[in-house]
Amino acid sequence: MSILAKTASICLAIVSFACSTPQFPSVHKVSIQQGNIVTQEMVNQLEPGMTKEQVKFILGTPLIKDSFNQNHWIYLNSVTDARSQTKEKRLEVYFSEQNKLSVLRGDYHPKDAKLGKSLLETEGH
Repeated sequence: MSILAKTASICLAIVSFACSTPQFPSVHKVSIQQGNIVTQEMVNQLEPGMTKEQVKFILGTPLIKDSFNQNHWIYLNSVTDARSQTKEKRLEVYFSEQNKLSVLRGDYHPKDAKLGKSLLETEGH
């Protein structure tokens, strides 16, 4: 076998191996987190009748304050992983006319049953 034939067979083997690779290697992608970081432990600290300042101390500044209803705060969190899959969590906080915590809605629920009955709203609002 001549050198040219050996070289050609090696080149053919390299090209066929490169074409059979299922995925082209890419750069490392990091997870992207946006919005408020709210944990279940933070939600468990909330109690009915807390003031807006107390809620803000526990949960931080809300991402959205409703322009038409100053007693409605929204905490949003989205995480996009390296495969571009997005997970979103939402917590809506409502205050009474006296600026006291009255209702929670969303993906987080207080673990204490008595808090759940007084803070969670299952219909409407």
